[in-house]
Order: sequence, then structure tokens, then C-alpha cells
Amino acid sequence: MAEQSIQTITVDADPARVMAVIADFPEYPQWAGAVKKIEVLADGPGGRAERVRFVIDAGIFRDTYELAYTWAGDRKVEWRLISGQMQKEQEGSYTLEPVAEGTEVTYALSVELAMPMLGMMKRKAERMIMDTALKDLKRRVEGDSE
Repeated sequence: MAEQSIQTITVDADPARVMAVIADFPEYPQWAGAVKKIEVLADGPGGRAERVRFVIDAGIFRDTYELAYTWAGDRKVEWRLISGQMQKEQEGSYTLEPVAEGTEVTYALSVELAMPMLGMMKRKAERMIMDTALKDLKRRVEGDSE
């Protein structure tokens, strides 16, 4: 797997609340900009999704793909690509750490596209995806907890 991009944001909520929003896949189209459709294909232990199909449209990048998830309570979730149209590999994670201001959310992501892309452009795209995802997550969690 290629090099990972990593970003962190602090959310004004406890880890359980943040993870509840991350785990609520059917709601993603309501708040995650590029996500157009979600289908939970299989639930795992504890009732959280184990396999999820995404349909995304981020302007120049459109894809339908399936991810497999592994959950570690309200502290971490990891995923990997099972299949995709535009992607040949994806690995990612959210790690939640309680801090005085709420929860520090660290997002790690590595994506390999089926078509070649310069490393610098790929990392820029990953950073943009992550920045948007973290800001959307923060807005959703903090907006829901008011």
C-alpha cells in the first residue's frame, strides 16, 4: 500500500458521540458532500456495519466501491477496499482520542487509483478529501449535539 496521508481535527463531543456519527452510514448522504448513496451490505459484531457500498460524486472523481470495516469500540475504526471501479486499493482509519476540548479525530487514508496519477497530485487529492470529510464530520457531530 502506498504512503498514507494523515489529518487531525478536534470535535466538541465525546468519542462515543463522534463514533456514533461515523458508524451511521445511512445518514452520510445528508452530511458528507460527495456521498450520494450508501448501502450497508453486512453488519458485524455489535451491530456496526462490516461491509458498505458507497456511490460518490466529487466532480472529476466518481466511483462506486465497497469497503470492509473493523471496529475497536469507540476508539478506532479501520477499513479496506474490497472492490471499486476507479480504485484498486484503499486503506483508512479514524482514531478517536479524548482531549480536554472533546475528541481529537485522526483520519489516515491511502488510496491507489486504477489509473496512474502523479504522487504529488494523489496526495493533494487525499488531503482535500480528508479535509472535507473531517470538517463535514465536525459540523455534523457538533450540530447534532446542540
